[in-house]
Amino acid sequence: MNVYISFTSWHGIGSMDWIGLANYRRLLSDPQFWSGFGHNALLVVAMAIAPTCLGLVIAAALFDVIAVRFGPRTASVLRACVYLPQVMPLAVMGVVWGWILSPNNGAFDSLLRDIGLGSLAHDWLGDPHTALYAVMFVMLWLQLGFPLVVFMSGLQRIDPALHEAAELDGASWPRRFWHITVPHMRPEFMVVLLICTIAALKAFAPIYVLTGGGPGYSTTIPSYYSYENFFETTQVGYGAAVATVLAAIALVVTVVFLVVQRRTAEEG
Repeated sequence: MNVYISFTSWHGIGSMDWIGLANYRRLLSDPQFWSGFGHNALLVVAMAIAPTCLGLVIAAALFDVIAVRFGPRTASVLRACVYLPQVMPLAVMGVVWGWILSPNNGAFDSLLRDIGLGSLAHDWLGDPHTALYAVMFVMLWLQLGFPLVVFMSGLQRIDPALHEAAELDGASWPRRFWHITVPHMRPEFMVVLLICTIAALKAFAPIYVLTGGGPGYSTTIPSYYSYENFFETTQVGYGAAVATVLAAIALVVTVVFLVVQRRTAEEG
């Protein structure tokens, strides 16, 4: 139904007027649409690439270092602390971070003033130059727990004898991590990267709660732009076209990841 609506001019009520590819031709010359994809690319970095890389490093540190020196219970508690944001509602997390980053009495700016760095206090979500980066930081914090749990689960299938032999040969932990852990984590790496990339492409709640796409269009992404056209400007046909293109891109990304994963598995 959404695909059909994308070929019409409709305001949510009344009759639909068939206009063919007009909405898609409009997309090609819409600067807000293309800038939204640029913002989405940065969100992919914050929600997929960075959490995947950091999650693997933290998981290996908890599994190989913390669990060995302080016991598995300590590692489990730390893992739960990192994973906790994953089980909290996105809207609640957005509101809390909105309070933390508030320019008036927010905890972050208050902390900067208390430690003598008041000159760095800033309206992080209200400045077009910093709003998107503030959202990226929040999403990195929010997304980190998922890859951490997946990687810690995957680490359990690595034969401990490999690490023991490498350690006896004098290999340091970073070298064991790079030459043993990373190669064995390729299946989990691809799955986590795919799921987090799709999550970044369809992200909506954090933008809606934290910035509302603003200031201006500095944090607008395609999912929010589609919502804006659907419900705020009632250009339902155009909003449907944005959503259709976004769904097609997510499908293409998924197919590419699956093909790469299959080739990697065959080569391994």
